Amino acid sequence: MKLRLGLIGLGNNWAGRYLPALRALSDRFEIRAVCDPISHRAQQLAHDFRARSNDSFREVAFADDVDAILLLSSRWFGSLPILAACEAGKAVYCGASLDLTADEASSLRKTVREAGIAFMAEFPCRLAPATLRLQELMATKLGAPRLLFCNHRHAATTDSHGHVAYEANGSPSRSVNMRQTIEMVDWCRYLVGTEPQAVLGLAHPDQSTPSPDDYLLMVLDFDRPKNASYRPQAQIACGTYVRTPWAEAAAFRRPADLQVVCEHGIAFVDLPASLVWFDSAGQHMESLESERPVGEQLLLHFHRQVASLLLKTASLEDAYRATSIVIAAQQSHLEGRRIECG
Repeated sequence: MKLRLGLIGLGNNWAGRYLPALRALSDRFEIRAVCDPISHRAQQLAHDFRARSNDSFREVAFADDVDAILLLSSRWFGSLPILAACEAGKAVYCGASLDLTADEASSLRKTVREAGIAFMAEFPCRLAPATLRLQELMATKLGAPRLLFCNHRHAATTDSHGHVAYEANGSPSRSVNMRQTIEMVDWCRYLVGTEPQAVLGLAHPDQSTPSPDDYLLMVLDFDRPKNASYRPQAQIACGTYVRTPWAEAAAFRRPADLQVVCEHGIAFVDLPASLVWFDSAGQHMESLESERPVGEQLLLHFHRQVASLLLKTASLEDAYRATSIVIAAQQSHLEGRRIECG
């Protein structure tokens, strides 16, 4: 079964993740329509894929020759393309960052569930080769996780004065770290296998702009795993405090993307395919570059989800759950207290 796709927005990962994946999976996907705020870019992409360029995302969603929507950027549209897809009864692959309040996230989840469409939120950390190998090690050698330290640091996009740039639609993002932090929360939930019961958050406001934070730190207290005498804990830190003029500093002495302290050892993960772990036998280094790229794995999962003809809500619920936890962490910072989120 070949899925006919409507592409809405390109996003920052188009050239590095989606374009190679779509070309490698040309027997399963076919781009029929493209919509992007930058019209000449949409026209060029449509020409390359022998598709058409549309000015309206609603035209893409309601097109008869489109089976599913690939939403890769929400800078101009927000969640409106998802609502249009629900109205049109089209499947959605959401690789875009949605800046939502708690009420907006709840409303969107309700709309998608009532529409009965296949919906997949993008969580690339789950399918990274290093993550899959770490799960094997935890099941066989390292044991269950006790402590997780998840870190992400990257350069912020700044204007000519060194201030954090506003979104393309002219409004500042509520948090420049939102998407990455949601992915990190889901990553920790996925590895621990239980739900966080409480969160403590601390944000550092960026003084150069009235809205975004340039650093968010949260501590998650997870529910006790079955037959365990302890509650796992995760510390998640995400920062965009490195300005564009000093962008090289983002990679200087960078901590591991994930450090996991387990019952019988410790592991250090650098996405997508580097893993170093220690147990009583010493140090072990693994490189997993030969595995299928993450972009292809993500799209293959989406294809299976749509082609199965069965409604699967796990991805939708995971996205809602991770978003709710990040919003609770922001609330924790504002109120200066620990927030229950069980």
